Amino acid sequence: MKHYIGKRKLLRIYIGSEDKQDGKPLWEVLLSKCKENGIAGATVYKAVAGIGAHSELHSFNIWSLNQKLPLIIEIIDTKEKIDSFLNSADKIIEEGLMTISDVDVVSYKHSCKEDF
Repeated sequence: MKHYIGKRKLLRIYIGSEDKQDGKPLWEVLLSKCKENGIAGATVYKAVAGIGAHSELHSFNIWSLNQKLPLIIEIIDTKEKIDSFLNSADKIIEEGLMTISDVDVVSYKHSCKEDF
């Protein structure tokens, strides 16, 4: 096992579960953009609760048909691929927060021969 792959970038995108782009869920559109940009991997997390840009509490309510929950999309790849992805993502996100941090990748196992 390769114990240290190297430094990569972690992009986190904070959006709402009801955010849409051309009628499709925004998280789905962003994952498609990841695939188009050859991103190594992306994961969408649904949060239990959160406070957004408008200081409005978004949380799960069993009595509500409309569940406005926060979503976090985590994307890890090289700086170049993250920068390329950001160019297209920034154009389609109307409201949200994006952060980038450095991460040390210690293991990445897959059947493809190419590294990331």
